[in-house]
Amino acid sequence: MRAPLSWIREYVDLPAELTTEELTDRLTALGLKLEGLHRAADAITGPLVIGKVLTKEPEPQKNGKTINWCTVDVGEANGTGEPQGIVCGAHNFGPGDLVVVILPGGVLPGNFEIAARKTYGHVSAGMICSARELGIGEDHDGIIVLPPGAGSPGEPAFAALGLDDEVIEFEINPDRAYALSLRGVAREAALGFDCVFRDPAERAVPAPNDSGYPVDSRDREGNPVFAARIVSGFDPLAESPEWLRRRVTQAGMRPISLVVDVSNYVMLELGQPNHTYDADKVRGPLVVRRAEPGEKLVTLDEVERTLDPADLVIVDDSGVIGLAGVMGGASTEISESTTRVLIEAAHWNAVEMFRTGRRHKLTSEAGKRNERGVDPTLPLVAVERVAELLVELGGGTIEPGVTLVGTAPAQPTISMAVDLPARVTGMEISAETTVANLRAIGCQVDLAADGAQLSAVVPPWRPDLSDPFDLVEEVAR
Repeated sequence: MRAPLSWIREYVDLPAELTTEELTDRLTALGLKLEGLHRAADAITGPLVIGKVLTKEPEPQKNGKTINWCTVDVGEANGTGEPQGIVCGAHNFGPGDLVVVILPGGVLPGNFEIAARKTYGHVSAGMICSARELGIGEDHDGIIVLPPGAGSPGEPAFAALGLDDEVIEFEINPDRAYALSLRGVAREAALGFDCVFRDPAERAVPAPNDSGYPVDSRDREGNPVFAARIVSGFDPLAESPEWLRRRVTQAGMRPISLVVDVSNYVMLELGQPNHTYDADKVRGPLVVRRAEPGEKLVTLDEVERTLDPADLVIVDDSGVIGLAGVMGGASTEISESTTRVLIEAAHWNAVEMFRTGRRHKLTSEAGKRNERGVDPTLPLVAVERVAELLVELGGGTIEPGVTLVGTAPAQPTISMAVDLPARVTGMEISAETTVANLRAIGCQVDLAADGAQLSAVVPPWRPDLSDPFDLVEEVAR
């Protein structure tokens, strides 16, 4: 799990003077082991600055390609204050735009040295950069256009691009699925430094109603909860803003499109996988059931899979359209013409998800989380969050229908002798400390009248807690 430090700080008030090393040391002690630290700026040397495009002159070439001869204001960064002449092959920008320029003498990731050189009949003194050239994304078709007010010409571009942001990579044990999210990592950081935690899942959600998209879940053991919402009037040409592409990339995923990026962003934020369909490609109600013998599905990775009768699948009137909790089907995939988006998030039985993934030798970020156990109270929160971001960034409206099928399973209550942590660990642990530590991790704790026993209702994001000795471990850590 990769977690940008700036993203963690959005949810927890860590001390301003706290170093990344101090944070990772504490989180490692709490069980989130440091795997590595990453900073995109470390792979770039030399003058990387903000530039303002002054002119852009298209010049068709004999090979059929059109290049742009540009003059760019880079302030005093070039030592003269004069506009910089640069050849650029991208076309997604114009005069007045703020761009990212690396000047001669700079070095980009991959040890790509920049120098003034003659090309297409001009001396190009530098490069206007794309995300791929900076090592912060896969987009190479267009260059990065910064938002107005991102900075002044000649200023270093590192801060505007988040290149200085440190990204912490954690090794997450299988029983700590909650930490495969910024919500989980931030909660642990707040616990480690006794700071205020702002839970991104604590948000208002509308009540379910009878006008939501029809869903029939026929296997409540495998699928206790299913939520859905629809966004209509979505602009299929809307692109992911730079901050969204950067966040997704920092977390180790590839930006693809606005709908997919928002879906992944919410999964990374909350830990709840979700899926988006082109609503106009879905035929009739969504049905959750077991696969029938001989059924096949072409998944989003373009592989045709023969389904097993033990597989949980999502079907519509056309047949199977998704391998539940693992990967969606190609027939209802979001495309460049999608204007109506059906969003679903569901809680799946973790053991079922594990077996399905192994049967099909199929791994995905969604499957990785679902097979470890996800907070069952999150599906409606996740679909609402996705819907809100899609409307904010891509226009349209959220349709009034709210689908919520099923209810989250009741959380287990564990009884424990109050002095058990002290007896097991050999440490001096008071009853007050035991109760306080269990409440700190989210348990609802009640003490018996004699004060010798307690009962703890496990928080929904901790399916790994099942017996008194699990509670002992939590008190001790």
